[in-house]
Amino acid sequence: MKSSATGRWTSRIWLFAGLLFLYLPIISLILYSFSESSIINDWTRFSLKWYRALFNDERIGASLWVSLKVAAMSATGSVLVGTLAAYTILRYKKFLGRRLFLGMVNAPLVMPDVIVGLSLLLLVVTMQNLFSLEGSRNIYTIWVGHMLVGTAYATVVIMARLREINLQYEEAALDLGARPFQVFHLITLPMIGQSLAAAWLLTFTLSLDDVVIASFLSGPSATTLPVEIFSRAQRGLDPTVNALSTVIIIVVSVAVIAASYLIARREKRVWKETFGR
Repeated sequence: MKSSATGRWTSRIWLFAGLLFLYLPIISLILYSFSESSIINDWTRFSLKWYRALFNDERIGASLWVSLKVAAMSATGSVLVGTLAAYTILRYKKFLGRRLFLGMVNAPLVMPDVIVGLSLLLLVVTMQNLFSLEGSRNIYTIWVGHMLVGTAYATVVIMARLREINLQYEEAALDLGARPFQVFHLITLPMIGQSLAAAWLLTFTLSLDDVVIASFLSGPSATTLPVEIFSRAQRGLDPTVNALSTVIIIVVSVAVIAASYLIARREKRVWKETFGR
């Protein structure tokens, strides 16, 4: 009895220490965002001046808008291309070059972001010199870079769900006269809907958080929020970044809690409909 009680207390202490290690920096960042001091880690007295400065900072607002647009575009494109890639790999297993295609799809997963960003930068510069383009590094070059990486992640997520689907559903639809596109649209697509949503959220988050690839592909006309923060860090941060981080933490926390609540309600409703209690 004593050994089991000691083990429980030991596990609780380790759990608390792990949570403290993870969340103490976030809590301290939130606290310092309300400090009046212009030093990022110095507390003087409570103030909201850095939140007012944040909402009056046009560069932060512009870079945030660019990040949201790029993330939404790259997530949508990654899911579309990733769905086609996953379906092709798992449903058409004997086409010429399948192994090469599979390797090309998975390559960005193991390729360092620096290599991906540098190679895309060289491609953009080459195209710029070849076609005499000016200001070619913009929101679309960032989108291409993020979509390249995001497609690999989306393909893996969607393939995992496609492997679980019983092929008999699709074969039965084909036997009943449905065409391949109708089978995909009416049978396969609804069954992989959750994986599509998961892939979209994953690639959206990866794009929103990226610094390395965006640093190579961004230009004066388009700078993402992580790149803007990183450039400010090189010159010395001010507590405006603390305020921005606090706003992001609050928004993400509310979104996660709301999503968890909706998922729990849905599972409870399905349980009641299935078992009647």
